[in-house]
Amino acid sequence: LLVESGGGWVQPGGSLTLSCAASGEGLDYDAIQWFRQAPGKEREGISCVSASGTNTHYADSVKGRFTISRDNAKNTVYLQMTNLAPEDTAVYYCKAQIVGARDAWGHGTLVTVSS
Repeated sequence: LLVESGGGWVQPGGSLTLSCAASGEGLDYDAIQWFRQAPGKEREGISCVSASGTNTHYADSVKGRFTISRDNAKNTVYLQMTNLAPEDTAVYYCKAQIVGARDAWGHGTLVTVSS
């Protein structure tokens, strides 16, 4: 139902934009979140966007550097990441709340920040 893309390798200080494409005819997607899991660490929630795209939330670790947005016409949520640092290296996942159904997770996309 959810497919992430846009991950890759980037040097410190660089930028990447991740996409989370949602599919499934008739599904009503509510809030969508981005999580990440670094090697040897627990998965952490880093950003969330409401169904309308009006309300957003960021973890302190990414606030001011990451921007979440949503295009409901394309059923896609984006995560613009700037000023990336090695500690941002992780697998990034999106999770969607679906009205009347179980939450859905994507399979993740790897972001590597190194010189």
